[in-house]
Amino acid sequence: MSDPGSPPARGAAVLPATAAEVLRAWPGGARKRFGQHFLASDGIVDRILAAADLAPGQPVLEIGPGPGVLTAALLRAGAAVTAVELDRDAALHLRGLLPQVALVEGDATQVALEPLLPGAGWVCVSNLPYNVGTRILLRLLEHRPPFSRLVLMLQREVAERLWAPPGDRGRGSLSVAVQARATVERICKVPPGAFVPPPKVESAVVLLRPHASPDLPPGLDALLRTGFAAPRKTLRNNLRALGDDLAEAAMTRAGVDPGARPAALPLEGWLALARALASTPREGAG
Repeated sequence: MSDPGSPPARGAAVLPATAAEVLRAWPGGARKRFGQHFLASDGIVDRILAAADLAPGQPVLEIGPGPGVLTAALLRAGAAVTAVELDRDAALHLRGLLPQVALVEGDATQVALEPLLPGAGWVCVSNLPYNVGTRILLRLLEHRPPFSRLVLMLQREVAERLWAPPGDRGRGSLSVAVQARATVERICKVPPGAFVPPPKVESAVVLLRPHASPDLPPGLDALLRTGFAAPRKTLRNNLRALGDDLAEAAMTRAGVDPGARPAALPLEGWLALARALASTPREGAG
């Protein structure tokens, strides 16, 4: 048995201990075309890891690892990390710094996730690229079997839309689409100073727990796009695009107030309305 105080064996990978140590090893600056802002706060990293609640050997997907600040922390926590990175230089750097990571070069909005994530019990822990964060989030929520947890950093305004309750001025189609698929919990705000270089916007970390078997009526997402097309208008006005008779019949069957604003309707109302639309005969059908 080796002495716990002895140096690591030759060939053993020594993990960077802090965000600063990871960033000192990074040979280049942030690239604007990738929207790169590198997390530099060990305190925020600790909050992310606490929310992820990782078990030893936990399979974890990280999207956009960049220099590897969060990646190194996940490895220190004992996770088995698979990462998807678009920047070739970052991928080359990570292979040298953190060879334990199963690294895939590609665009996370397009890479097929199923072959990369065998089995169940996966957790996603990522600082998502803000310019495509919403697209990636929706892809992650559609993955089957579902992730056990998603701990994601997003632009604060986007994060606030995810948990916005009925009646909140920030509630929109994204709010309902996400809440139909997962529970959403806010973890913390992240100031610009937590990054190098500091972005012009604030960020936030959210924890999502996808529903094991979400009961999503057919046409829900299309309905949400139509229903929130003009958020300040009433449901009757927005849903008129579906046809006056069809919309009125569906709202009556769903028990929905046609005069309500879209943001006021709770998730259950949207689900009932989608089911009513799906089962209401169209004019000329049959």
